[in-house]
Amino acid sequence: MQSPDMESETNHNFIDAVQLGSIHNHSKPGFNNQNINEANSLDKVRDILFGNQMREVEKKLARLEERFLKECASLREDSRKRLDSIENYIKQEVESLSQRIVNEQSTRDEGLRVLVEDNKKIITALEKKLTQLDDNINNTQRDLRDQILNQSKNLQNDILQKYEEILAVLQRESQDLRQAKTDRSTLANLLSEMAIRLNSQ
Repeated sequence: MQSPDMESETNHNFIDAVQLGSIHNHSKPGFNNQNINEANSLDKVRDILFGNQMREVEKKLARLEERFLKECASLREDSRKRLDSIENYIKQEVESLSQRIVNEQSTRDEGLRVLVEDNKKIITALEKKLTQLDDNINNTQRDLRDQILNQSKNLQNDILQKYEEILAVLQRESQDLRQAKTDRSTLANLLSEMAIRLNSQ
């Protein structure tokens, strides 16, 4: 690249050349071979003065464009990789969540099945206990009825036996009274004795 002093000098030379060309153009009207030659000379001068700078600028622009295209391609590739990575991560997370949901649902179903089975077993055991308790109550009531009936029969038999014994005693005493013709005091003593026996029994 040229230094600022050289660029300034080049610019001055270019301005002088342009002014010179303008003078020649104004001094001779119309186009002729000389004008064409001067125009060609002016292009050559312009190329000499700015050709290197223009080529450098074009090279820089070409390098910038190439770099820009590379950066765009790299950015596009990096973006694609990042999106692919995010997509894969989301897919893995969704699959993991789906598997976790399936596992939890399976665990809950298994737990519910166990609870249902336990509930059935508890209900069956409770029904069995209630049936046994009902049978025990019925057996106990039957035994109590039998015991009460037996005790009632025994008590009736005892009462009947006591009644018969008392009746027999009364009959004996009555016969003895008739035979012995006892007086009233003997009869009173006999009745007192009978009353004592009755109270004792």
